[in-house]
Amino acid sequence: MIVEIVSAVVVAGGVWLGSAVRVVKQYERGLVFRFGRVRPQVRDPGLALLVPIADRMQKVNMQVVTLPVPAQDGITRDNVTVRVDAVVYFKVIDPVLAAVHVQDYRSAIGQVAQTSLRSIIGKSDLDDLLSNRERLNEGLELMIDSPALDWGIHIDRVEIKDVALPESMKRSMSRQAEAERERRARVISADGELQASHKLAQAAATMADTPAALQLRLLETVVQVSAEKNSTLVLPFPVELLRFLDARTDPAVQPAAKPPEPRTSAEPVPEKVSNGQVAPLEGDASEVPDQRSR
Repeated sequence: MIVEIVSAVVVAGGVWLGSAVRVVKQYERGLVFRFGRVRPQVRDPGLALLVPIADRMQKVNMQVVTLPVPAQDGITRDNVTVRVDAVVYFKVIDPVLAAVHVQDYRSAIGQVAQTSLRSIIGKSDLDDLLSNRERLNEGLELMIDSPALDWGIHIDRVEIKDVALPESMKRSMSRQAEAERERRARVISADGELQASHKLAQAAATMADTPAALQLRLLETVVQVSAEKNSTLVLPFPVELLRFLDARTDPAVQPAAKPPEPRTSAEPVPEKVSNGQVAPLEGDASEVPDQRSR
């Protein structure tokens, strides 16, 4: 009988101890509600003793929560339809406020993030959404963090993940980028031509002072062309060499003019017409036939 009583007391004590002891993990904090009223002291990680029947414990996760924001359709300030999605990183800094002031802080943060994202889309241009995301992330973080502080939530960071554009806008941006690259290519090409013209002018001035440099450049070009061995090479004769030979030629040694050759009988004799008769100008009269006999 005594053994049974002792056993019953031990069992009752074990049940009481089990209902009065809670384990709080390292990344959690425990809130104790005594008869429905929250105790100001937050239980730290480890064993927490509760008053049976009177106390109830609620554990709050203190880890950083990653909350994806669904993609939101909106119209930018320059009237472009876009679809933007983001992600929010937040954590609980005050377990009492997070448990008492808001029913579900995860859902509340998600709704605030969606409305803030749509608002930031309408206030921004398309170029800002594509290239100036850091400033937009900071503005979105401030918009979400303002109501979250009253709930005991701290927003670590907010990042815009992706900006989806219509296909027509993508084609227009592609044409714009192509035109911009072509403009840069033309400017670079023109700059190169300008620099090359200055160098060619300097080279031409140098070659004008030393004509031999032009011949060396010509020979170098011939060597470069003949290295391919797949084309016919036409080598021009240097005019400077002809000028050199002409200058070295002595006028006194030039051959004398050739005397005119005597005219033979087979050559025609010039004639003149006078009063309807043809007569020889000069020479033997026997060689000309008599016109009167005809």
